[in-house]
Amino acid sequence: MSQVDDQKYVPALGFRWLTPAYDAVVASTTRERTFKSALIEQASFAPGQRVLDLACGTGTLAVWTKQRYPELDLTGIDGDREILSMAARKAEQAGVAIRFDHGLSYALPYPDAQFDRVVSSLFFHHLNWSDKMRTAAELFRVLRPGGELHVADWGRASGPLMRAAFFAIQVLDGFENTRDNVSGRLVELFSGAGFAAVREQRRYATVFGTMALYSAEKPAV
Repeated sequence: MSQVDDQKYVPALGFRWLTPAYDAVVASTTRERTFKSALIEQASFAPGQRVLDLACGTGTLAVWTKQRYPELDLTGIDGDREILSMAARKAEQAGVAIRFDHGLSYALPYPDAQFDRVVSSLFFHHLNWSDKMRTAAELFRVLRPGGELHVADWGRASGPLMRAAFFAIQVLDGFENTRDNVSGRLVELFSGAGFAAVREQRRYATVFGTMALYSAEKPAV
């Protein structure tokens, strides 16, 4: 298991005292039900597949996925122990079996070619470009040949209004880290890690900017 320095880890909303409000904030500002349902549909899961939810947060995506596809072998990983406890409670309350691990995205505690699918939502904009590249390389490593990556995160602004709305996210999460997203560089990121068929699948307008869904494949050979 990766060793994570909890004192240096930055919580999703920037401050640990805001963590209990995370679900309410995401639900009310990002069209969460819409984009996460679309991400689940996009991933085209099949019974028995091994799935990793990267930076699973409070477990909403993992729980919804497991409820819809109960025969998946589903693991969530996050660097925040407190938020993982919330995810475990959520899964227990929903009556679904999900494994939750503690670790960092760029040092995943899994062997090569372990998963058929990796999904992730609202995570990459927290990373600087170097850590984005390290993370993409790790995802390529843990996916099996022919496996797929499906990501939902802030994307290139679809117009001046969405660009202005995204300013609040940049203030909260940092201009350096979020610049890659609003510049539309996630396709470049995944392609550079070796993924094929990398594309932006769809966009959604939200209170804080444009939410984009991406897909990529690890070549079968």
